[in-house]
Amino acid sequence: MGRREKELDPAQGPVQRLAHELRLLREEAGGPSYRELAVTAGYSAPTLSEAAAGRRLPSLPVTLAYVRACGGDESDWERRWHEAAADTARATAPPDDARSPYRGLARYGTADRELFFGRGPEVERLLRLTAEHRFAALVGASGSGKSSLLRAGLVPALREGGVAGVRPAAVRICTPGPDPARERRDVLAPAGDAPGDTVVLVDQFEEAFTLCRDPGRRREFIEMLLAAREPDSRLRVLIAVRADFFGHCADHRELAAALDDAHVLVPGMSVERLREAIVRPAAAAGLVVERAVTDRILAEVADEPGGLPLMSHTLLELWRRSSGKRLTLTAYEAVGGVRGAVAHTAEEVFGRFGAAEADAARALLLRLISPGEGGPDTRRPVPLSELRATGAAGQVLERLVTARLLTLDGDRAELAHEALITAWPRLRGWVEEERDRLRLHRRLTEAARVWESLDRDPGALYRGVLLRAAREEFCTAEGLPVTQLTASESAFVAASLAEEERVAREAARSERRVRLLTLLLVVVVASALTAWVVWFVNREHP
Repeated sequence: MGRREKELDPAQGPVQRLAHELRLLREEAGGPSYRELAVTAGYSAPTLSEAAAGRRLPSLPVTLAYVRACGGDESDWERRWHEAAADTARATAPPDDARSPYRGLARYGTADRELFFGRGPEVERLLRLTAEHRFAALVGASGSGKSSLLRAGLVPALREGGVAGVRPAAVRICTPGPDPARERRDVLAPAGDAPGDTVVLVDQFEEAFTLCRDPGRRREFIEMLLAAREPDSRLRVLIAVRADFFGHCADHRELAAALDDAHVLVPGMSVERLREAIVRPAAAAGLVVERAVTDRILAEVADEPGGLPLMSHTLLELWRRSSGKRLTLTAYEAVGGVRGAVAHTAEEVFGRFGAAEADAARALLLRLISPGEGGPDTRRPVPLSELRATGAAGQVLERLVTARLLTLDGDRAELAHEALITAWPRLRGWVEEERDRLRLHRRLTEAARVWESLDRDPGALYRGVLLRAAREEFCTAEGLPVTQLTASESAFVAASLAEEERVAREAARSERRVRLLTLLLVVVVASALTAWVVWFVNREHP
């Protein structure tokens, strides 16, 4: 007979509670020895014994193998394991004011250089590129880390001296936004009388195509950027653009020519550099990543397009569930690995919303997405005024930002990363359900913005097919704009409907005038004809 197990107190914590319940399950199965269970479970007797020892939380596969060997319900025990893992994570979580060495879906910022690893060669190449060319581009797929490379890699390196000890007069970074020709004009002005060139980094240059709808304003912005090529411009411009939008640059001949020999592609990170990006930030914070965790993450993200933000988010979730100074395999399995971590976090946050908050979350998140027109869906930075983040919507915004699913930059909010669109099934489903409506909504938002910029000129209002589509999608049965629209959008739709009604009334009045004039003309003609007939008859028969 095996050695008697040490008694457990299930009230001591989630690990002890789960171990106690496993022991009860084994007793209900007739008390087989661990050697007997090992034959069925596929794990050794010591591993199964340790699972019920109560010293540490066993992995999910070991727990389910133990349950299977005892004839238990695996789905029920998987739920119990996740509850125990969540309770353990809460009990051992870092203090609220502790700073994570990982940024999750959010990009690394200019203050994060000490935590940014694995991109040393790319930083050196960008330094040389900006020194050799006044206008250049950084090109990479979504999720390749372009924004972090600029902010946490290139910006600190430029501010510390650039290439060959040449320090720029200033380093600025911006995104295009919906009207870059107007909103970014000051950014593209050289910095005072300071010696050296001003370096302007334009991140997410694809916004010039996805957010700026006016081809003329887009062309003006591109020409402003290309002016940096002049030797006396005192400017150097580097744009970062998603690879799937690089072809759009060819539509502008001078832009295509400028980029022909002055661009750098962001390569995928090697296994060694990925390992560096996993381990070294943890070491900088005095933490250790279990080797099994590193290996599992590398197996999932190596050579995987767009895998970097998912990896970073997984590591952030592991840090939140860290046990002491270790990022453990148990925590990794609890969050569902790399693929499940984003969905796990998003669903965890969404699951805490009440009905009103859930509706507000759906409306808010869909506003932050631009549905692809023959291409992938993209995130859409939105002014807080457009989100109307008050009441339930304000609480939802705060909780999504706290979970790092959204980021705030000044007065704008946006998805922390486009990977959230594809990695969170619920959000992906919403986008697919409302894709056509979202496209109409994005056009309506832009049309309302243009109408406001033209001092509400009636000539910019919707008419015809566009107005019929807007009425069908964005008006109630009573013909009033739906509450999901912003004040500006509602005013635009209402003004378009009022203008249509005015034009219809004017047309009706015109039609009545035409009918009246026609009738009068007929009467006049008839009267004249009658008079002529009378005259003629009298003349013939005096």
